[in-house]
Amino acid sequence: MLWRYAAILLIAALSGCASTGDWSSDTPTRNDPRAAKAKRVNLQNQSVSDLYAPSSNLWIRIRDGFEMEPMNTPLEIEQVRWLSARPDYVNRSMTRSSRYLFYIVQEVNARKMPTEIALLPFVESAFVTNAKSSAKAMGLWQFMPATGKDFRLTQNVFRDERRDVLQSTDAALDYLQRLYKQFGSWDLALAAYNWGAGNVSKAQKRNLAAGLPTDYLSLKMPNETRNYVPKLMAYRQIVLDPQAYGIVLPELENHPYFVAVDVGSDIDVDLVIKLSEIPSEEFHSLNPSFNKPVILSNANQQILLPFGHAEIFQENLKKYTKPLSSWAAVQVSKTESVDQAAKTLGVDAGTLREINGIPKGMRIRSGSTVLVPKTSHRPGDISLAMAENGSLSLDKPAPPAPKKCAKGAKCPVAKSSKGGTKGNSSANNAASQHKSASTGLAKSAKNSTAKVSISTPKASNSKGVSKIQ
Repeated sequence: MLWRYAAILLIAALSGCASTGDWSSDTPTRNDPRAAKAKRVNLQNQSVSDLYAPSSNLWIRIRDGFEMEPMNTPLEIEQVRWLSARPDYVNRSMTRSSRYLFYIVQEVNARKMPTEIALLPFVESAFVTNAKSSAKAMGLWQFMPATGKDFRLTQNVFRDERRDVLQSTDAALDYLQRLYKQFGSWDLALAAYNWGAGNVSKAQKRNLAAGLPTDYLSLKMPNETRNYVPKLMAYRQIVLDPQAYGIVLPELENHPYFVAVDVGSDIDVDLVIKLSEIPSEEFHSLNPSFNKPVILSNANQQILLPFGHAEIFQENLKKYTKPLSSWAAVQVSKTESVDQAAKTLGVDAGTLREINGIPKGMRIRSGSTVLVPKTSHRPGDISLAMAENGSLSLDKPAPPAPKKCAKGAKCPVAKSSKGGTKGNSSANNAASQHKSASTGLAKSAKNSTAKVSISTPKASNSKGVSKIQ
């Protein structure tokens, strides 16, 4: 079996022996420079239960790392009031953060950044890993597609690393450090993260030309950016003194919530869930970047598992003797319908459409990568080239050309099913548009939980993320 049993990463970012109490790290452990900084723990000769943190309360550790000065402005006070009036909402966000906050704090500490930065996903996404904005920003840190590519976050048919907990955190902190170096203050760095570095620079130049200060509070900016740092400071205030605002913070222990397991060969998502003995929801909360039901070894991916389940997964995997993966990937050689492609590939059309998320009526463009059931003719793991560059492009078939009528003959006019004339009834068109709009709203309401983030007074999310309750 190609699986590397011992390749387990403890995402505690340990730099040395745990007994030293030093929970920082600055040495990458994988060849991938984007990989999280973490020390490998071999579960065959080490026990994760032997590891401990110098403090048992993560909130205390976060408070100890606060460095930013409160603004004490009406905007900040208003944001604090808004949150304190919604303790249930705050508690849900805080509870969601419990899976990820230890790891983020570790990375923030390793870079010697203020721990207020670890609270930024509360503002960006309310710690919803699959949060997606109307502007196509994605993940905990709400990376736009272009910015994600700038920070080498892969976005292809198999995975979207803007949703990857490790990769997106690493990229977001890189980005924020770059902005801090450029602007010299965390307030302005955060404004640039929200609004764009170019816009902040232009606002500063306008103030300089007018003889005005160029700090955060002095710049003219959109309301959403004006409220951005006050939102973060509001969360800071609540973490600093939750009782003063009637908030009860969930207990967060100062140790890793998850362990990262290297992928040694392709393995089905369902099999990982089964062998690790965790609910499907828990797996997808920790591993939201996977777009397909198979995890690829050639994608240099890691699987995050709850701290206590990595050993369970390892032991069950050792006993498992069946194939690990049920899926192969192929490249479509010509543009054709799903039915035609399925016939060419020798697979069921319904399966091809469902597993690749292809809507009915769409054609698969030449060069697209599609997932198909693995057979004896398609053995082995999905190639590195496909794992890194696989894409799926679709298009609608061209409408059929209208039939030509014989010379001198009168062409028949098509009738609607209810006796109306197609294309000639404004009433029918209006009814059709109303029906389409209603259907769209219904679908939007049905799917609203998949596109979520935080909303606070007088400011929409910086990237247009839908509201969350």
